[in-house]
Amino acid sequence: MDCILNLFYINACKPKPICCYHNINIYTDSYSNPTNVFTILSNMNNNTKIETQIHFSYPFSKLQQIAEDILKQAKKGGASACETHISDGFGQTVTVRKNAVETIEYNRDKSLSVTVYIDRRRGNASTSDFSLQAISDTVAAALSIARHTAEDDCAGLADIELMAKKFPDLDLYHPWDLSVESAIELAKNCEQAAFAVDRRITNSEGASISINESQFVYANSLGFLGGYPYSRHTISCAAIAEQGESKQRDYWYCVARNSKDLEPVANIGRKAGERTVARLGARKIDTCEVPVLFEAPVASSLIGHFSGAVSGGSLYRKSSFLLGSLGQQIFAQDINIKESPHSPRGLASSTFDDEGVATVERNVVEQGVVKGYFLNSYSARKLGMQTTGNAGGVHNLQIYNDNPMDFSALLKNMGTGLLITEMMGHGVNSVTGDYSRGVSGFWVEQGEICYPVEEITIAGNLRKMYQGISAIGNDIIVRGSKQSGSILIDCMTIAGN
Repeated sequence: MDCILNLFYINACKPKPICCYHNINIYTDSYSNPTNVFTILSNMNNNTKIETQIHFSYPFSKLQQIAEDILKQAKKGGASACETHISDGFGQTVTVRKNAVETIEYNRDKSLSVTVYIDRRRGNASTSDFSLQAISDTVAAALSIARHTAEDDCAGLADIELMAKKFPDLDLYHPWDLSVESAIELAKNCEQAAFAVDRRITNSEGASISINESQFVYANSLGFLGGYPYSRHTISCAAIAEQGESKQRDYWYCVARNSKDLEPVANIGRKAGERTVARLGARKIDTCEVPVLFEAPVASSLIGHFSGAVSGGSLYRKSSFLLGSLGQQIFAQDINIKESPHSPRGLASSTFDDEGVATVERNVVEQGVVKGYFLNSYSARKLGMQTTGNAGGVHNLQIYNDNPMDFSALLKNMGTGLLITEMMGHGVNSVTGDYSRGVSGFWVEQGEICYPVEEITIAGNLRKMYQGISAIGNDIIVRGSKQSGSILIDCMTIAGN
């Protein structure tokens, strides 16, 4: 009899056995010697074949047990409060270049961090060693640091009433049972699709297939203990094309929780090839002031600059160009930004943040007006506000308006201007909002792409750029915590010849 085990915990409860099979509970007997789950199960009965999708070094129940032991040790050592974050994960990446296997990489990672508070003094220590002695030493180190640091009135755990009490299944864990041989075949097919686009594609930086699965537990001395497994899989391809003395490179990739949501490898390779060939014959343009269209893959960076500027650390340190922006109209009047932490299979979805605080769906920007910041407990106390459940980052931010356009409509709306497909450098001043980036892309006239351009720079100020957003595309690309369609800005300075 075949048996498929798919163990999936999303809870905040006491440790559980990793599985129960024929009334036999299986545990590991040491933090430092994790059980090979497949071996144990297959040895139960020589006539039984058992397949399992659990590849973690430790069962989830063991991470829970470690967390509870840490809290007990910290309290015994004199901590008035304690929190811990424990993670365990693995990955596999196969890269093929010019139809030959270039690398096969495996990684198995684990980490454990302990933060203790002695009144308002904070100490933190971490380790990747899960042995009993290493954990005990880590707790002791955190306690020692806390005893020697200055008091901080804003230090401490999040308020207990804000912590998550419900843990809905967000569908974040989808193991990809892909053998190395199958991954190699997929990567080869992906790269071959790029080469098949045009004879001018003569080289490749490779096609890669990556699998990543992790699980974590967060616990604190207020009684919160929660965590879950999650996955993140990637397919990518980068091609190189030649025409005379000119060489160009471009790429395409996709990311998803579930391998079934990934683009077909042939599509990814084809897009990488088409984008590379389209850049051949790139030229410079004269300095000018024209509308600029940020293609969707690079447009999300504009949201990133906004979220960084209205994050707690930047605000209480007064190092942001958006100080005091709450309630102000920062964007064009029809622009909205929403945060959706509970989106099923979202790449930045979570029911609670890194402090156990419940996440909430909210509109961060409404009709161009800033309605909320991104705060953890510490920055919120510094600002005299309440945490927004963003310890650890933002959750699926998306910028949109009521009338999104398809890409061809965006080009026609722009008329004559610059389409940006790639950006280089980091010329963004977070204090003043001044913006300067090296870019490449395409020159557009009368709504039609004319020719590729390179070796140019765009310049402006983020406040003016946000006010100048005149259209947003419906071509949304989801690759991380910030999502956007292509964004059209009415005017920017282009530095060229």
